[in-house]
Amino acid sequence: MYDRPAPSGVLARHGLSAYGRHPLLRAVGVDRSYYEAPSRTVFEAYRRQVSEDFRFMVKADRRLTTPDDPFFLDPIWAGEQVVGPAWEGLGDTLGAVLLQFSPIPPGLVGGARSFAERLYRFLRDLASPVPVAVELRTPDLLTRDYAEALLHGGGVHGYVAHPRMLPLSRQAEFLPPRPGTLLLVRWMLAPGASYEAAREAWAPFNALRAPDPTTRQAVAQLVLTGLKGGGEAMVIVNNKAEGSSPLSVAALARHLVSGAPLAPGPQ
Repeated sequence: MYDRPAPSGVLARHGLSAYGRHPLLRAVGVDRSYYEAPSRTVFEAYRRQVSEDFRFMVKADRRLTTPDDPFFLDPIWAGEQVVGPAWEGLGDTLGAVLLQFSPIPPGLVGGARSFAERLYRFLRDLASPVPVAVELRTPDLLTRDYAEALLHGGGVHGYVAHPRMLPLSRQAEFLPPRPGTLLLVRWMLAPGASYEAAREAWAPFNALRAPDPTTRQAVAQLVLTGLKGGGEAMVIVNNKAEGSSPLSVAALARHLVSGAPLAPGPQ
């Protein structure tokens, strides 16, 4: 998507502003915040590089989603260290905060019902000024109690295409997008693949190495359903989904416009 090869230092300083000028790339996922919550000034620097209609999805610090961490689902810490700095720095460009829960044995959190109850209390007490999306990698936690926790706590389900989670169509069947709310979809990894293998085989991520029309169709259907319900849709795509995030986004856009499947093979 850039007009010439550039060293990482140049991309770190100017890459976001170039990305944000692309008509299809209207949102970006901030992953570094999963490992350590950035300061307000870091987020302010991001905001200065984009237009007001751009949106950031900020992944919450992993301490909030790690069961044995003392700050696991702690709404006070989340407000002070995660949501607060992101909101103060990004303002209206902050589209969502994402809680990514890695695979968790349900017994580690007292069972699926206990997890849902704790999640509800967290969302209720956090009272975030922006949507909080919850992404699961444990199918057994996708229960009616979980759905009720999101509904009454004010959160939304983060739909994710990942081998560790149910297919998007199954997630949508169990938890349809709620009218008038944010629809967040993350297309992360091809079925049966691993991040390491995809990185090794597909770098430098400048072509669609493994087109996945089934997942693309599921993402498109979620987006259309969310938009029809009057909400906003945000799709975050990983290079390891098909081989190149920007090309996956372009293919998804063509699919949304025409409904025509993408021809197989690198593109």
